[in-house]
Amino acid sequence: MSVKIIAVDMDGTFLNDQMSFDRKRFSSQYSQLKNNGIKFVVASGNQYYQLITFFPEIAHEIAFVAENGAYVSNENTEIFCGEISEEDCNKVINTLLPISFIEIIVCGKNGAYMLSSSSKDFFTTMSQYYYRLKIVDNFNQVNEPIFKFAIGLPDEKLNDFMAFIERELAGIVTPVSSGHGSVDLIIPGVHKANGIKLLQKIWNVKDEEVVTFGDGGNDIEMLKYAGFGYAMANAPENIKKIAKYQAGSNNDSGVLNVIDKILKKELPFV
Repeated sequence: MSVKIIAVDMDGTFLNDQMSFDRKRFSSQYSQLKNNGIKFVVASGNQYYQLITFFPEIAHEIAFVAENGAYVSNENTEIFCGEISEEDCNKVINTLLPISFIEIIVCGKNGAYMLSSSSKDFFTTMSQYYYRLKIVDNFNQVNEPIFKFAIGLPDEKLNDFMAFIERELAGIVTPVSSGHGSVDLIIPGVHKANGIKLLQKIWNVKDEEVVTFGDGGNDIEMLKYAGFGYAMANAPENIKKIAKYQAGSNNDSGVLNVIDKILKKELPFV
C-alpha cells in the first residue's frame, strides 16, 4: 500500500526533549517525500504561529493541523478555523474561573490570551508553545474567534479535572491531555484526525494511505484511524495500546527512522 500523507505530532514525537530535530537529515528526507508525492503534515496542539518557526524553509508548502485540529492551513492558506459560540465561551470561562488550582489560556485565531493575575512562571512556560501570547485583565477583551482553552494544572489533579469538565461542560468542550503539564479543552469532534481528514479530501487520499505519529492523549483519534498509526516508544502505555505500530523514542529520531522505511518501501510499507 502506498503512503500519501505523513502526519506528525511535535512535542515528544517529532521533536526531541531539547525541542529540536535533525534538520539536515529531515531536509534530505523531505526532498525525497516531495519527489514521491507524499504530503508532510504537522499535527500539533500548539499554536500555528509557533509551529511554522520550526520549518522556515518549507512552511509555505506544507500543511499544519494546529491547536489540536482547531486551525488547519495548507500552503499558507487557511482551510479551517473552528469557533466556539460566545454563549458557550462564557459558560466555559465562568466554570473555570472559580477553580483555584488551574491557569487558563484562551486560544483564538490571531493569538492566545491569559489573565494578568496568572503566575509569571506559567507565562514563561507557555510562551514556549504560544508565540502570540498576550496578557489581558479580563477575557471579555478577546474579540476574535475562540476555538480552544489551554489549562495548566498539577498532575495529581488531572484525572479529577477532566472528569469534572466531561460532566459540567459535556457537548461544549472535550478535555484532552496535551502534554507539557496541561489539558486542552477542544470543540467536540474537532481534533487532529478531523483536521487531517479535511486535507485528505483536498488531496483525495484514503485513510489507509495515511501514516501518523504521536505520544499523547490528543493523538488518540489520529493514531486509531490512520492506516499506519505509530505511537512513540516514550508514549504512555495506554497510547501504545491503541496504536497499530510503535516507533522509536523521540530522542532517537524515531519518526525519521520510520520515514526512511517509507522511502525505502520496507515493511510494513511494501
